[in-house]
Amino acid sequence: MAALSNEAIQQGLEKMQGWSYQGKYFKRNLRSNLLAGIEFVNMIARAAENAGHHPDITINYNMVGIGLSTHSEGGVTEKDFDLAGKIDQIHAALC
Repeated sequence: MAALSNEAIQQGLEKMQGWSYQGKYFKRNLRSNLLAGIEFVNMIARAAENAGHHPDITINYNMVGIGLSTHSEGGVTEKDFDLAGKIDQIHAALC
């Protein structure tokens, strides 16, 4: 699966609330208290494992940061958009 062009990424981002494109990463930060954040990350981990696509995740006191990139392709691909959509669904279910 080839990396998407900047134009294709920007068009896709118009449909995704809260995500941004920085460098070769698709990113989002979500506020959460620590325990809910850990639960959220565990749910993301299961979805990522099922998809065979693993995000970079950071957990701070009240923030979960997510970075998506298809490292083997050197940038954002459709796999990243698919996983971002699943992450948004998980977040919506928890809120």
